[in-house]
Amino acid sequence: MSTAKNKLDTGLIRELAAILREADLGELEVEHEGLRVRVSKPLAPTIMQAAAAAPAPAAAPAVAAIAAPAAAPAAAAASDNAVKSPMVGTVYLSPDPSSKAYITLGDKVKKGDTLMLIEAMKTFNPVEADRAGTVKAIYVDNAQPVEYGEALVLIE
Repeated sequence: MSTAKNKLDTGLIRELAAILREADLGELEVEHEGLRVRVSKPLAPTIMQAAAAAPAPAAAPAVAAIAAPAAAPAAAAASDNAVKSPMVGTVYLSPDPSSKAYITLGDKVKKGDTLMLIEAMKTFNPVEADRAGTVKAIYVDNAQPVEYGEALVLIE
């Protein structure tokens, strides 16, 4: 193999990282001429996003804000009843912007009911209830990016 073919193009990696940020993706992988490059975001921003979504007291001291990021994801991950994201993508809570949400707090769901959609690579994938129960919490907002394994809905 020639050394020109083995040389890693750092400009390509920078471009992929820029696309990752601009499109707010969690991961991007490209293969070209036998070279595979995978760029992904670290998990820390996802934790920060989850903490930012949690309401904070208006007069909270700065020290309390630092402790908040660890508390919010822990609450979401604490329950084994949480339906978790099967993939990286963008969550949509209704089939289209003019329709009502698939689920709301307090709804009774059956195993197999569609809870929401996750769009990944321009394909909409239904997220289905893995058990029957009542929707106790919805951890995501419409059009929010999610990571693999992130808690989406609490069903009890």
